[in-house]
This record gives sequence, C-alpha cells and structure tokens, in this order.
Amino acid sequence: MYNGTVINQFHNAEVKGTRSMTRIAMMRLKKRIALIAHDNKKEDMLGWAKYNVETLKQHVLYATGTTGTLLEKELGLKVTVLESGPLGGDQQIGARIAEGEIDFLIFFWDPLEPLPHDPDIKALLRVSVLWNIPIACNRASADFIISSPLMCKDYERILPDYESYRQRFSSQ
Repeated sequence: MYNGTVINQFHNAEVKGTRSMTRIAMMRLKKRIALIAHDNKKEDMLGWAKYNVETLKQHVLYATGTTGTLLEKELGLKVTVLESGPLGGDQQIGARIAEGEIDFLIFFWDPLEPLPHDPDIKALLRVSVLWNIPIACNRASADFIISSPLMCKDYERILPDYESYRQRFSSQ
C-alpha cells in the first residue's frame, strides 16, 4: 500500500449527485530522487550530476549499486546505495516508488544494449508511470526536470485511483 504523504480530496463528479475522491501525494521541498545509469551511460550521469551537484545536495538521493557508489566517490554526494540493477536494484527502486518513498526517477538507460534484466527495467518504468512520478531517461529530460520551478516548492502529485482495480474480485 502507498505510504507517501497522501491527501484525499473529494470533488463532484460530472455525473449529477455523485462524488469521487482524488488522492494527492505531496512532493515536499526536499525531493526523494532515484538515480540509475546503465554502464554505457555512467559517464553521462556523472557529468550531469556534477553540473547539478549543488541542487542534488539539497535532496534525498537513492541509486543502484555502481551508480550510487560512483556518485558518492566522485562528487561526495550522500546516497542511499541499493543493489546493482541486475542484482535486484531496479526492483528495489520500483518497490520504493510503489510505497511512495521516491518522488521521481532519473534513469539514463542504454537503448542500444540488450540487457539480461530488461524485464526489470520495463517493470521499473511501468511502476513509475503507474504511480505518476516524473521520469527522465536522458540528459535533456533530466535537465528540464531538475531546473523546473516545481523543484523549489512543494508539489501536489495526483495519484491514480486504483480502488476499483483492488476491489474487482471482492463482490464475487
């Protein structure tokens, strides 16, 4: 179940006389950012992080194994380092997203390199979209996210309503 800060807001639906609930996840000023880079993209991630190091220092960082170790060593960033991607790190990040513990994902993946853990990568991208978190898959999109005015304030991220999906077999 989603453990992030959630606000339930009721609003009138378009159907007269009905009300539905909108759930909001609060992304606080101090964002929780996941950083992942495939082997051929680690130098790109390091360059991007070096350029944005002062901004990144203001947030809580998570990363998969080698990427996190590299960022700690080279830039002195405080990072919660999880397993390497092929050893389950991508799944650890995905679980934290589903639990509301990560606000957005910077994932520099290599589109030209087939990887043995491709299903894990697809699952990570799926859960990111499922919970409506921002995703940057290359340096340009990461630049747009990190430089957004929304980085400097609280943000109300709308959570999809999956209650009907959760209850689909309960009435049988």
